[in-house]
Amino acid sequence: MSSNHVAFFDTTLRDGEQSPGCSMTTQEKLTMAHALEDLGVDIIEAGFAMASEGDFAAIATITQAVRKPRIASLARAKTEDIEMAARALQFADRARIHVFLASSDLHLEYKLKLGRAEALDLCGDSVRLARSLADDVEFSPEDATRSDRDFLVEMVRIAVEAGATTINMPDTVGYSTPEEYGRMFREVRERIPAIDAQGIILSSHCHDDLGLAVANSLAAIDAGARQVECTINGIGERAGNASLEEIAAALYVRGDRYGVSTSIKLAQLYPTSEVLGQLITFKPSPNKAVVGANAFAHESGIHQHGMLANPLCYEIMTPQLVGVAKTHLVLGKHSGRAALRHRLEQLGFALTREELQHVYYRFVALADRKKNIYDQDLVGLLPDGIRERRQEPVSELD
Repeated sequence: MSSNHVAFFDTTLRDGEQSPGCSMTTQEKLTMAHALEDLGVDIIEAGFAMASEGDFAAIATITQAVRKPRIASLARAKTEDIEMAARALQFADRARIHVFLASSDLHLEYKLKLGRAEALDLCGDSVRLARSLADDVEFSPEDATRSDRDFLVEMVRIAVEAGATTINMPDTVGYSTPEEYGRMFREVRERIPAIDAQGIILSSHCHDDLGLAVANSLAAIDAGARQVECTINGIGERAGNASLEEIAAALYVRGDRYGVSTSIKLAQLYPTSEVLGQLITFKPSPNKAVVGANAFAHESGIHQHGMLANPLCYEIMTPQLVGVAKTHLVLGKHSGRAALRHRLEQLGFALTREELQHVYYRFVALADRKKNIYDQDLVGLLPDGIRERRQEPVSELD
């Protein structure tokens, strides 16, 4: 794998599923795993084997049916967790055990009742055990962004010495800012030369509590992270995880800025989002970037006029790039004459300038009273003489 390749680690089936309303059966997880495989993700975190019999079964099922991505199971820094993860992954072509242990004093004191020295010993012992059971081991110091930096560096150093092949430094509670998050990655790389010398992959895992998950993930990539952990539609604990589709689109659209490659098939982003929306209890917000219903919809008259002249005026990527069929020009009270003429021509009605002006005034009056304007409404606005000279529609409806 080249040094400029960013691996996508999808945790929709583990961290994403923990979100209220997002739980999935084993069969639903398998359906989603196949969609993720088609999307081109590099690693699928299929679940937390120790969490439940259902999670164990889902991981084991996915390892036997999904072969292209690496399959991972989460495990606490506990012997029984790690051994359970290994058993769930025993049929995987390429298995990864993902061990995590808190590194912040807040979590160590109040959640785990551990001192720093005990945590360091536990880190080394857990990673060594995991490495004895799998060639690929990821270690995550939980709550890394609120951890004492010297202690965080020491924990990461011990994990690397114990055999971890990937080090993930999560912003567990969505606390960090891009500048801070990127600096943490740079400092850890500088202070632990073995990371670069041994080809250890650094990974980001960001939550969206301050709406910065994607920005923080991109900052980590900028600072040398070559794995990014994310979910479809950004689902996950609390405000969610970093959105896979947003990161993938950003790396493509701003390839001039980041200069990295990925294995993501961009045209599968929207179809994959739709699969998830059908499996859980909700779809993404209409204004969700990349895959939301309004991501390629335009109502403003100024925007619509620009779009008809050249789509680049108001779209930085084509809808087809991410698997959306086409742009939608939504007719409403903010629309202008250009969009109205365009729609009427699609419906088979060619109007003179004077006729368009007359119909436009009637259209605006209707749009002020009605939230949704349908094609039959537009036809109803036309005088009989215009309706009588209708031609065959020139294209499919937007």
